[in-house]
Amino acid sequence: MCTVTYIPTLTGDYTFTSNRDEAPNRSAVKITEEKLYGKTLLYPRDEESTGSWIIISDSNQLVCILNGAFVRHKRKPKYRKSRGLMAKEFFSYMNAESFIKEYNFEGIEPFTLIIVDRGTLYELRWDESDLHVKRPESTQMHLWTSATLYDDDMQRKRQQWFTDWQRQTMCMNQNCILSFHKNGGEGKPTSDIVMNFKDIVRTTSITSIESDHLEFNMRFESLECEEVSTRLMPKSMS
Repeated sequence: MCTVTYIPTLTGDYTFTSNRDEAPNRSAVKITEEKLYGKTLLYPRDEESTGSWIIISDSNQLVCILNGAFVRHKRKPKYRKSRGLMAKEFFSYMNAESFIKEYNFEGIEPFTLIIVDRGTLYELRWDESDLHVKRPESTQMHLWTSATLYDDDMQRKRQQWFTDWQRQTMCMNQNCILSFHKNGGEGKPTSDIVMNFKDIVRTTSITSIESDHLEFNMRFESLECEEVSTRLMPKSMS
């Protein structure tokens, strides 16, 4: 749930990629398909919560969660609902605007939620008292990092690595983007884009989603199992 990029294309499509930095015992191993709320969802399943940090739907919607809002928070012993289940419940709403207006965020641990709702980009940050909503420009590149793992200095470094990569790369296809997600950094395992902090928290997987006007293509790579799986999802034209 920790390093996420959004890369638009000239045709109005995008590639969305997420490195999950988490305890290894919560690593997903495959892409799960589920029929829910009259929609078909694809996601790597968190085996502890049965939710997910990144989900796509045939309704042409995508959600991705990062831990924390703006700063590292003190965790409570228990929360009303996991953030991964909240991500699934997003798809019970008609669109992002109705989710923002109607969903009960009380009792949920702080998070950053990135939504791409039929081409419109949203950034939601919940700090346990207020929901902060932004509409980032969907024609620009964006990077987000988890506030619980990375302080302001480390977040600025990652933004700089991302800016440097944009200047240096000659292409913006999925392979180039994955190269950044696998190799970005300065050679320090505790802080590189693929990170490992004493095997307590490490990058367990990389999920990359290519979106065009007809379908999603989800690529899930488990760094624990060293396996790659892919799934295509046609988008509903309704």
